[in-house]
Amino acid sequence: MPRSTALWTWSLLGAVLLSTSAIAADPSAEVLAQIGRKMFFDASLSASGRLACSNCHDPRYAYGPPPGNAIALGGPHMDQRGTRAVPSLRYLQAAPQFSETHHFADGDIGPGGGFTWDGRVQSLHEQAQLPLLAANEMANSGPAAVARKLSRTSYAAEFRAAFGADIFREPQRAYEAGLRALEAFQQIPAEFYPYSSKYDAFLRGDVDLTDQEEHGVALFKDPAKGNCASCHDVASRGGLPPRFTDFDFLNIGVPRNPRLPANADARYYDLGLCGPARRDLSYKPEYCGFFRAPTLRNVALRDAFFHNGVFRSLREVMDFYVNRDLEPQKFYSRNADGSVHLYDDLPPGSTATIDRDPPLDRKPGAAPALTDGEIDDLIAFLGTLTDGYKPSGNP
Repeated sequence: MPRSTALWTWSLLGAVLLSTSAIAADPSAEVLAQIGRKMFFDASLSASGRLACSNCHDPRYAYGPPPGNAIALGGPHMDQRGTRAVPSLRYLQAAPQFSETHHFADGDIGPGGGFTWDGRVQSLHEQAQLPLLAANEMANSGPAAVARKLSRTSYAAEFRAAFGADIFREPQRAYEAGLRALEAFQQIPAEFYPYSSKYDAFLRGDVDLTDQEEHGVALFKDPAKGNCASCHDVASRGGLPPRFTDFDFLNIGVPRNPRLPANADARYYDLGLCGPARRDLSYKPEYCGFFRAPTLRNVALRDAFFHNGVFRSLREVMDFYVNRDLEPQKFYSRNADGSVHLYDDLPPGSTATIDRDPPLDRKPGAAPALTDGEIDDLIAFLGTLTDGYKPSGNP
């Protein structure tokens, strides 16, 4: 049994020994998770009555968005489009708290950690309140509105048993209890960090990779080729398999997504660390355009990539990494004079910190870092990171 699963099981066994009165005062992880699960799938907690957490974070897609729903609709009337691509909720348990001076394994120091694309929250329960209150998501007017909805659910009696008979008389306390429950649900190993991909089976020695997948691994790690491991960490840390992210922040000059309604306003820019969703670092222009590197686990299930969902396939993503500065006309819009508008989702003066590490280091006329065949191999490897792999036979 994996160490993380063993610890979880042990905590549940200990919880069984608690008395009923103790559970009411301090509910166990198991009780919290049971309530959190019901909340997660409950559309009645939204202002529209039609949007649950699971609509955007679908367990069938590794708690990420189902096809075509990465830029989701929400709001009181389900007619407001989001501004960022919905991330997966899996493999967040090891996220460090955000720091501007995070120490990375390769010795670098810089912004790292936190939750969401811009790292602006520091815990799962803090993250859980974002969709509950966002005007273009579940659109509750405040904690009291969430507490009122919780008091009317089919599991309200369970909520009272766990947190006290008078819990709904104190809306703020009920709201915070709900956030704790959602956090506990998102810490169930089998649901949110199962480590059940083919690559995990390979690391355990249960299965072999194909020649193509093995070559893809080598390209992924090679600092002169894919160089993916520089941000999507392949090392096992803390007794756990690779996370495929080091929670780093980078500005790679992702193209503007014209399909986002917010981008119809030419003055609107989503600049990650320096705003508009995050405001505490708005005075640091050197952070503009920086977004957190997500885990690549289950990336093959997605149909929208990067913070703005601009690309729709892994092939498009790899083409961008390889040809961003070799064939920029393939990715960026045009200026009024017909010239290519390089890095068109950044305002003037925000391009100095664009990432230039391989494979984004090519000059016009140079050979690309990866051939088409090598891109195929790398994508084949990424497919081995999808959870739910079941070996067909002996290795």
